[in-house]
Amino acid sequence: MRIAFIVNGFPLLSETFILNQITGLLDRGHEVHIFPHTRWNESKVHADVGRYNLLKRTYYLTMDGSMLDRKVTCLLRIVYLLSKNIRKNPKVLREVLKILNFRSLRDSLNSLYPIALLLDKGPYDVVHSHFGSNGNLALYLKNMRAFEAKIITTFHGHDLTLHIATRGHDIYDNLFKKGDLFMPISQVFKDRLIKLGCDERKIVLHRVGVDTNRFCYFPRKWKTDSKIRLVTIARLVEIKGVEYGIQAVANVLKKYKDIEYRIAGDGPLRNNLERLIEELEVGDNITLLGWQNQEEVRELLRDTDILLAPSVTGRDGNQEGIPVVLMEAMAQGIPVITTRHSGIPELVQDGESGFLVPERDAGALQEKLEYLIKHPETWSEMGRKGRSYVEEHYDLNKQNDRLVEIYQQLQAGTL
Repeated sequence: MRIAFIVNGFPLLSETFILNQITGLLDRGHEVHIFPHTRWNESKVHADVGRYNLLKRTYYLTMDGSMLDRKVTCLLRIVYLLSKNIRKNPKVLREVLKILNFRSLRDSLNSLYPIALLLDKGPYDVVHSHFGSNGNLALYLKNMRAFEAKIITTFHGHDLTLHIATRGHDIYDNLFKKGDLFMPISQVFKDRLIKLGCDERKIVLHRVGVDTNRFCYFPRKWKTDSKIRLVTIARLVEIKGVEYGIQAVANVLKKYKDIEYRIAGDGPLRNNLERLIEELEVGDNITLLGWQNQEEVRELLRDTDILLAPSVTGRDGNQEGIPVVLMEAMAQGIPVITTRHSGIPELVQDGESGFLVPERDAGALQEKLEYLIKHPETWSEMGRKGRSYVEEHYDLNKQNDRLVEIYQQLQAGTL
């Protein structure tokens, strides 16, 4: 099959779930092209981006500013792509003329380029959009005759919370009517789609997963002559709740000095968190590591006893889905402490593979952390149960096999 992915940005260190789907499809012999909605440049990328030569498969839907400044060059490029591919769908010409009639030249170029690009790189069997806003974009491009493929939209978190709060509950109405399939990553989001008016017959719950072969399991045991190693791996944004993890660890340090807490990730709250660490005078025990790629994350987890993931609902209503790092930690046998947030309780069994506490409750995080410190004999069993649950429900290879089945069933009309 030929599959197009429409995504926010690529490559993003924080969106390994998309990268893992793409590489999984390539491993299974399918042709994949990646269409980021916006340009994104990061100094550090996951090794699989180079290993699979993914940038050669990436086509940005927006022209960069310098190219747009050369309007004649842009127009000629678009005309070339359209004329070369007009036979694929002659009806595209009528839609192109509509755009030229009602928009400024710059706006027309921005609108025409993704149409010409998809038409040129296609045809596709499936166009798979990650996040609801990109589902809307895919529907627009299909309506403009850029492709005829089935549209699948995966919903992850902010697209069903913040995006709806800011854009309105009807933002996906047209997509629900004309889109072909919707794949929420959790039962919580499936229920939310139904509540918003999406036909349940068009919904398939499809969880993201982790490669359990890469995240190798081994039981955690505390060596009494070494420090207890804690880790949080997250973007430094409000919904990750990192400040509550810092506060909890700072309080635990008053009783237990031999603790090392490393926080991997970066984001707009980094300066605030650095100030908090300084104010609490815990800089000798708490370290902000910055961004880490997949290989560095695996190495960090191998050297970890307990993972903290104190996710919260943003003050603007924003929520995430199920943090992939929880799956990665549990796959390696690490007990986790996290919150009753969004779909997390679908992954973590409270008191078995880890602990669930209320959001924004540093005291509850502290209590569970102190329990695990006092009872290191529980770590191994918690880790074993976590690994088993991930293997059964969140194994990447199983999920990617299922994804191919979904594509095939959608194509055959049997879904």
